[in-house]
Amino acid sequence: MKHNVSIPKGTRDFTPQQVIKRQYIFNVLKDVFTKYGYLPIETPAMETLSTLLGKYGEEGDKLIFRIINSGNFFENISDDLIKKENYSYLLSLICEKGLRYDLTVPFARYVVMHHNQITFPFKRYQIQPVWRADKPQKGRYREFYQCDIDVIGSKSLLNEIEIIQISDEVFSILNIPVIILINHRNILYGIAKEFNIENNFIKFTTILDKLGKIDQEKFIESLKEITLDYKRIIELLNIIENKNNSEKIMFLKDNFKNTEMASGINDIEFILENTKELNLTNNIRFEISLARGLSYYTGTIFEIKSTEYNIGSLCGGGRYDNLTEIFGLPGMSGVGISFGADRIYDIMEHLNKFPNNIMNSLKVLVICMDQKFIKYSLTIASKLRNLNIPVEVYPDIDVKLKKQLSFANNKGYKYVLLIGENEYKNNAVTLKDMYSGNQQTLEIEEVIKIICDYEKH
Repeated sequence: MKHNVSIPKGTRDFTPQQVIKRQYIFNVLKDVFTKYGYLPIETPAMETLSTLLGKYGEEGDKLIFRIINSGNFFENISDDLIKKENYSYLLSLICEKGLRYDLTVPFARYVVMHHNQITFPFKRYQIQPVWRADKPQKGRYREFYQCDIDVIGSKSLLNEIEIIQISDEVFSILNIPVIILINHRNILYGIAKEFNIENNFIKFTTILDKLGKIDQEKFIESLKEITLDYKRIIELLNIIENKNNSEKIMFLKDNFKNTEMASGINDIEFILENTKELNLTNNIRFEISLARGLSYYTGTIFEIKSTEYNIGSLCGGGRYDNLTEIFGLPGMSGVGISFGADRIYDIMEHLNKFPNNIMNSLKVLVICMDQKFIKYSLTIASKLRNLNIPVEVYPDIDVKLKKQLSFANNKGYKYVLLIGENEYKNNAVTLKDMYSGNQQTLEIEEVIKIICDYEKH
């Protein structure tokens, strides 16, 4: 009897073809990260809730998957407490751990726990899955991979510039034209101060982060909730409207005089000025509306979007000055960015950006025509593997040749090596080109040369 089986919403299985494509993305990221001196680390899938909660803002905390304690977790919970239906409080009593929401907070915890073994500034990359109890939708999943880089232990803006260089190089290699958006939390705080809503700063940035993601009427209604009247909202929209980078900077300098604004503008000017001659492939845009809803950002913030396909941000990040202080280690400013591998995959699949030969990693199939030739077939396969040529030996000897060739065709093999009585006697193999249909019987050294020459081209 067939059972109805499924996986949780917002998660996915990956076929071999999909995994190969995803590994291609991961390998590009690793190669570029390594080129700039970043080292890999890994952290557990679950963290204590005391590590996770309070780092992502009120909305972020709601999206953390909590893990129920092992054993009789209701043992010390009274019936009266259950009847009160105070679910938030109940969860705090029966859940001590949660699945990680991102890789930045676990990284801060890692730095605090291992700071005596780390040489600062410390540059790390991390490629692991994260989980969010979010509503699944296009480009948004409950389980997905993040690919993070961070530099911690340095306040230098050269780190921000390097992150822009890395991002530009990654998307150039992946053939995805993007726009690199930058802003500064101090600029946002300066705006909030001028509008007398600095006491609602976190809520203000959370609302601002939704600009363009919700319709304008809802956006305006949300701003009214933090005591902005319609006239002031129009003034705010005028500030963040499209202008070129220089015009935006001059506008802010002319209209805002507070200290927070000045420090943010100086940082943005430094970054823009020092990236002008780096021959970047993609444009950088100073985007005043860019907010990044996470509450731990304190300085420069980044977001990267495709210019060819609307799928939301492909990357996001920024500078944080107080994250390790929460865990007892002050004075550790850091900056980083996270590459959304799943969205990058989706956009490459949709726009056919993967290299044409990416699925041809399995090059050769060996078909043994009789039990008598198994040793000979395995020896030939080993010779090819010793030359780093991927080889698969078809395991079932008694299967019809037509089925075995169909297997090779379905898996995209370039070559099939047929080994029967004639081949065995003459210390040869029959090489069949599955793309052209041609076949010829040759000595094994000739076959190796043909395959290696194809590999080189």
